[in-house]
Amino acid sequence: MSRLVVISNRVADPRRAAAAAGGLAVAMGDALRQTGGLWFGWSGAVTDDGAQAAPAGHVHRTQAGNVTLATVDLDRADHDSYYAGYSNGVLWPVFHGRLDLASFDTGHAAGYRRVNQLLARRLLPLLAQDDILWVHDYHLIPLAAELRALGCRQRIGFFLHIPLPPPTLLAAIPEHAWLMRCLFAYDLVGLQTRQDVQHFERYVCDEAGGQSLGDGALRAHGQRLVCRAFPIGIDVEGFAALALSGASQDMHARMKHEYAQRRLLLGIDRLDYSKGLPQRLRAFRELLARHPEQRRRATLIQIGSPTREGLDAYADIRRELESLCGAVNGDYGELDWMPVRYIHQTLPRDGIPGLCRAAAVGLVTPLRDGMNLVAKEYVAAQDPADPGVLVLSRFAGAAEQLQEALLVNPYDVHGTAAVVQQALQMPLQERRQRHQRLLQRIAEQDVHWWRKAFLSALKEARPLERREREAFGIPVPSIRQEQAPLRLELAACPADGVERDACRSVVSDR
Repeated sequence: MSRLVVISNRVADPRRAAAAAGGLAVAMGDALRQTGGLWFGWSGAVTDDGAQAAPAGHVHRTQAGNVTLATVDLDRADHDSYYAGYSNGVLWPVFHGRLDLASFDTGHAAGYRRVNQLLARRLLPLLAQDDILWVHDYHLIPLAAELRALGCRQRIGFFLHIPLPPPTLLAAIPEHAWLMRCLFAYDLVGLQTRQDVQHFERYVCDEAGGQSLGDGALRAHGQRLVCRAFPIGIDVEGFAALALSGASQDMHARMKHEYAQRRLLLGIDRLDYSKGLPQRLRAFRELLARHPEQRRRATLIQIGSPTREGLDAYADIRRELESLCGAVNGDYGELDWMPVRYIHQTLPRDGIPGLCRAAAVGLVTPLRDGMNLVAKEYVAAQDPADPGVLVLSRFAGAAEQLQEALLVNPYDVHGTAAVVQQALQMPLQERRQRHQRLLQRIAEQDVHWWRKAFLSALKEARPLERREREAFGIPVPSIRQEQAPLRLELAACPADGVERDACRSVVSDR
């Protein structure tokens, strides 16, 4: 049986996967433990010149049962360009439709590519001939291209956890042609939704001069790949078990006692500009203004977990949210009732199911999201006899699956307020019917289904891909360009005794 090799920006210990139920660690930990495997990525450590115990790029290995965890450190310059500069300063905002927040700096693009070259060179010696590689997310789009340049012939799949924007937005990235060409070094590309797949197909056909071959197969740049939707799920059984824990039940009991005379509305989000938190607060304020009967009755608990606080855009969203919370409480609050309870903290994982179960309405209203697993966790946490109502943004990837939720346009403050009022007034029978269908769907397509479906498709895609390449006379390690090469001036690879020409990417910059 082939060994699974998982490559992601950060590495998690699969022995502690239960602490991250619903996340990547659950699905990958389960798969890696079955056959023994390797999880490779950045350690999270940033070294400064002269301060590191080991040079940046040195591979640290630890054993977690039959799974090997292999990580590398980054130096400050590489971290700032690869992670903060390009991954989160360009790809994250553009892929979430926020061109106004992107910082297009060619130096960051150079660092992004340089780190992917570094990771490819460190990973290659760790691979066995029959390994299956699964690369995750926007930090590592060029990784397969760099591996192919070094002679890697193994099956490689890629899954993008964030949304893929339409071609017109993708084309705003100066290096868009190079990025999308890099995807053709993979055998299988997995996206969250059918809409994402349509966006990629349109890009390939309209921008890259490629063609759709049907059933997700695409040809461009002399290569063929398969692109399909694999909506990621949660560990439904694991989350249900977490709901039975003492911490979860204590949380539920405390919330029901504390808010016995209230109807709770709940939002659990990272404090990110893509989550639509200011729009959510404005909609709640509109609810209180238009429906006086909800005053002293409806309370919004908003969890805003800290994230990327060193970036200006995140500091701005925190200030705006805190100002809005203060304004709503100042306008509508009373001595014994505050409309909004805002918490800028990360809550313990084991209390989340109890908090979700106590909420009459779950608010998941991002402006754009690849999937949003909080929506699925809210559904899984509910009491089937008396479930709450999920209010879900139509711009979350989860909306393709969770059609029985109440779908809203988060930009429409008045419309969202009206739907929240509908949720608060929904009859018990309708709530039960909607919840039953939602629960059935997330159980059928849980995180284990997602993992099995992707790996099964990857195993099927590879033999056909190899025949295609041989038929066109294209050796596996290279990608020939049908269009003029993208001219992207890049710095030399990180100093490790390798000349730049020896580690040149498969996507030429000459």
